[in-house]
Parts: sequence; C-alpha cells; structure tokens
Amino acid sequence: QVQVVESGGGLVQAGGSLRLSCTASGLTFADYAIGWFRQAPGKEREGVSCIHWSGSKTNYADSVKGRFTISRDVAKNTLYLQMNSLKPDDTAMYYCAASTLWRPNWCLPGDFKYWGQGTQVTVSS
Repeated sequence: QVQVVESGGGLVQAGGSLRLSCTASGLTFADYAIGWFRQAPGKEREGVSCIHWSGSKTNYADSVKGRFTISRDVAKNTLYLQMNSLKPDDTAMYYCAASTLWRPNWCLPGDFKYWGQGTQVTVSS
C-alpha cells in the first residue's frame, strides 16, 4: 500500500522561507516522477514543480521560478521544496504526488496517481 506524507507547512511572513518535505512508503521516488502541487480556496489544483525519476529534469510553474527549488534525497526517499521570497499568493494547501508519466514542460495533476493529504502554507502580508 502506498502512503505519501507531506510536512513542513506553516505560517510565514511575506518574504520568508519554508521547506516542505515529502516521504513515501510503498514506492521508490527513483522510479517515479514526483511533484509538488497546490490548491488555494476556490481555485483549481495547479502544478508547482516536479522532478523526473532520473533526477536530471525539473519543471517549475512560471509563478515560482527563481524562488522555489525542488530536490530529492534518494537514500532517504524524500522530496523537498525549498520556498524562498514567499508571497501571499503562495498561500495554499501543498500536495506531493507520484507519477509514472513525464511531460517536458508541465506538471499536470491528472498525470499523478499517488497523493498525500497535503500541508498548509500560509503567507501573511
């Protein structure tokens, strides 16, 4: 049984930083594309960043390029999202998910099969 668990969310002031973590049991991150997604109230879930199973390719949403960095530790089977220069618009529930599919320029929620329960990120102005 696959279980995906996110952590690291919280309340931070605009301009601050947070690092999200994602771990999984029942699957190996090195065999999957792993992504971060977010969903704000009243909005659709959107892809934030994802990383290819090889670790050599990454995608970022335009809104987070230059501010967020995705990385993984294969030995720990853990995915990270370093979020810097946070803005109130980054406020959302953040989810980690795994997929056997890869698209060169997109992280589409519909491609991802295994999902965590999410961790809340709130950025105050």
